[in-house]
Order: sequence, then C-alpha cells, then structure tokens
Amino acid sequence: MAYGNVKERDYYEVLGVSKNATNDELKKAYRRLALKYHPDKNPGDKEAEQKFKEAANAYKVLSDPEKRKMYDLRGQAGLEDMGFHGFESSSDIFSSFGDIFGDIFGKRFYRERGGPQRGSDLRHNMTISFTDAALGCEKQLRFTKNEACEACKGTGAKNGASTVCSQCNGTGHISRQQKPVGGFFTISNPCLNCNGSGRKIGNPCNNCNGEGRISKARSLSVKIPVGIRDGATLRLSGQGEAGIRGGSAGDLYICVNTAPHPYFERRGLDIQYDAVVHFTKAALGGEIEIPTLSGKAMLKIPKCTQSNQTLRMTGQGIKTKDGRKGNQLVRIIVDMPKKLSAKQEELLIELDKLEDD
Repeated sequence: MAYGNVKERDYYEVLGVSKNATNDELKKAYRRLALKYHPDKNPGDKEAEQKFKEAANAYKVLSDPEKRKMYDLRGQAGLEDMGFHGFESSSDIFSSFGDIFGDIFGKRFYRERGGPQRGSDLRHNMTISFTDAALGCEKQLRFTKNEACEACKGTGAKNGASTVCSQCNGTGHISRQQKPVGGFFTISNPCLNCNGSGRKIGNPCNNCNGEGRISKARSLSVKIPVGIRDGATLRLSGQGEAGIRGGSAGDLYICVNTAPHPYFERRGLDIQYDAVVHFTKAALGGEIEIPTLSGKAMLKIPKCTQSNQTLRMTGQGIKTKDGRKGNQLVRIIVDMPKKLSAKQEELLIELDKLEDD
C-alpha cells in the first residue's frame, strides 16, 4: 500500500506477469516471491519484509476479479474507492494465504494461528437513493456479527482459565521434518488436541460454549460522503468480527449501490435532464421551470433552440467533498403537436408563406 507521496509499483510488474496472466500464473508468481522474501528466510531484513508485503498486496488485488477490474481501470485510486488499503502485517498475510503456502510455511502459519488472530472482515451491500448519493447522507445499518464473549473475555474458558496444551507445548502445531536439513522446510499440521490454539480448555465458558465469541445484532450509523459513486466501497476500520484469542477486530466493508432516478442521469459529476419544450417556446425563446438537485430553478431558452440541443446549468450537478462541482445538462426535446387547431394551422400557413418570400 502506498503511503504519503510514495508511489506504489505496478502490481503486474511486482509479480513479473503480463496483464493477461491467468490465476494459475498469478499464484505461481506470488508463491515464488513469497518463498524468496519470506521473513523466516530473511530475519531482520526490512527490505525483504517490504517486498513480501508488496507481493502479497499485488496478489490480493490481481487474484480478485472485482479488484483486478477496478485496478486495471483506475489504478490505486479505484482500489481506495473500494476500501482496499493493503496488508498491515505479516500475520495478516499468513492468515489470508495460508492455503497457498501449505505445508512449506506450516511452522510459521500454525504458530500464528496458535496466537492472536485478527477477526474476519464483513461485507454489506447498501442501496441508497440518487439524491442521497449526490448530496451525502447518514444511514443506519443493522447487522449481526461475532463479538468477544464478555463472560470469559474472549478466552472461551470459564473464569478465563486454560492450560498449555501438553501435545504441542503451546505451539498449536505438530511438526515433522520433510528433509534431513529440516528448518524452514518443516511439515506442520494443527494440533488436534487443542485445535491449533496452543491452549487446552478444561472448563468451557457456558455463555459461548468455549468459542470465545458470541453472535450479536448491532446498529451502526454510516456517513455517506457527498458525490459517492455507484458501486463504491466504504471501509469502517475495526467494525468487523472480533478477533480470536485477543486478536484485533476485522473491518466492515460497505458496498454502496445507487438506485436509478426517475428523470436524472449521472455523467461523472454532471447530471442530465430531458426537458420537453413546446415548439413555439423553442422558436420564440423564454423561460421554463425545471427540477435540480437543490430544488426548482428557472432555465432560459434561447430563441430558435433546436431539438436535442443541450443547455448547461453551471454548478448544479454533483458536488464532491474536495469542493469540485459538476453541471446540470438539460437536453431540450421540442414537443410538436399531434393535431393543429384551425387558427394554428392558419398562422403556420402564413409563416410558411413568409419563409418562401
């Protein structure tokens, strides 16, 4: 993830793959880099640690079809709109990609699992009106999530009491060497006696049945920023599910969808509106009343306005939190009568004679 003015390298360049790389090619490239820059191979090497995170961020984005599409379209700005901010620690990477590392990284992976684990992220879809998206609003969100059990403080044990697992000595895993050299290439599996936690609970908490977490319904006020785009994602840090064994809470991601408006259509920061104007008004000019995002407004129609001609109302479009303003584009649809009265027909014949002279 990029900080301040530091520009993040292109993710395809990071993994050393083409923009048409398949998922298998992405996985193979990431696995190669993860092996090369793994913290156990490079203890204390800050540069290797940064490259380890960089490769993980690249794979996280490019292996997700939705994130990859947005990245290809808008780069880092698109990812930020989706709420993606990259991995903050190596432990988050192990938790996310343990299935890719498999037994090669088993020792570290299960050691991380035995300690505190970050809670899962949650995703919620929210649909708001066109006007709320344009002007900003505040919405109440109701959802259910796992929270730390208050009775056992999230330990899963009654009165918080647990003992070190005798089978794995608190590591949470059972290891065996795959090769005589041992060390890094050690095969590890979660300890079945303690389910990989490293702690043995003799007397489970009655409130959560030893899980350490319970499901609760929550209500949360969500501030929707002005000018939010359809499909944008908001990230609420720490509002996801509670962590395990004292781990930090996950995040809540809200995908905001905008309902269509009966007569407005968005064009970036501009909005478009079709105004039907009688043919005499289009010819002679005048004023008409039209709706805008902030209420009714008068629009001047120049003489001899043509059908499908677009008039601009400056500053009446979408506003953004950084102060930019779009315009309201009014497309004129000239309304021709389906039937003429005798007087109208007489006047139009007279007009036609004047044009021939």
